[in-house]
Amino acid sequence: MTKRIDIDLSRQRLCLFEGGTLLREYAVSTAERGAGEKIGSQCTPRGRHKIRAKIGRGAPSGAVFVSRRATGEVYSRELRERYPGRDWILTRILWLSGLEPGRNRLRDVDTMRRYIYLHGTPEETQLGQRGSHGCVRMANRDIIELFDLVEAGVEVDIHE
Repeated sequence: MTKRIDIDLSRQRLCLFEGGTLLREYAVSTAERGAGEKIGSQCTPRGRHKIRAKIGRGAPSGAVFVSRRATGEVYSRELRERYPGRDWILTRILWLSGLEPGRNRLRDVDTMRRYIYLHGTPEETQLGQRGSHGCVRMANRDIIELFDLVEAGVEVDIHE
């Protein structure tokens, strides 16, 4: 059976299916500015996507990533206070690529070139409500579990 991910922006929920069977459901936090596909919009792109790459296998929970590279840091209150404006990308990254040319792929709507990820977030992040800069934030334990359950190429549908 084929796995797929469904992200409902209105419910702030991510569901993992295998065939027609729901395997997991997670609370998420998508873009504070809502849905949108344009580069620079800081919105979460809609439509059909796939997982382009899996980054962070084996990293500790709370591992900090900058430009898709582990910094060697693990998120802490002290680190947050030292970098108060940082958009924290933690633990694991599932990098998305759009599958719909003109909607979320190529030109000024390219999800991959926008660096849209499913990724871990600090514990104090309010999941179940919008708040990101475009990515899909998840609890660290949830992104670890999801990361281990899916492979690159799994389809991801994002809708309102």
